Amino acid sequence: MKTTIDLPEELLKEAMDVSRIDDESVVIQEGLHALIRREKIKKLKKFKGSIDLDIDMRKLRQR
Repeated sequence: MKTTIDLPEELLKEAMDVSRIDDESVVIQEGLHALIRREKIKKLKKFKGSIDLDIDMRKLRQR
């Protein structure tokens, strides 16, 4: 998909320098992937301690 966006040049340049990626499109894609991953992890962390898995490790090891 093609789109036109207005990005601060300094921000894009810093992202390219830090990631050592030369292609602007790839840098933006990587940033979007990182944002999506971070938000999914945040949602998963809300479940921490709320799911009770009654797992007997001895039984699993005997399988």
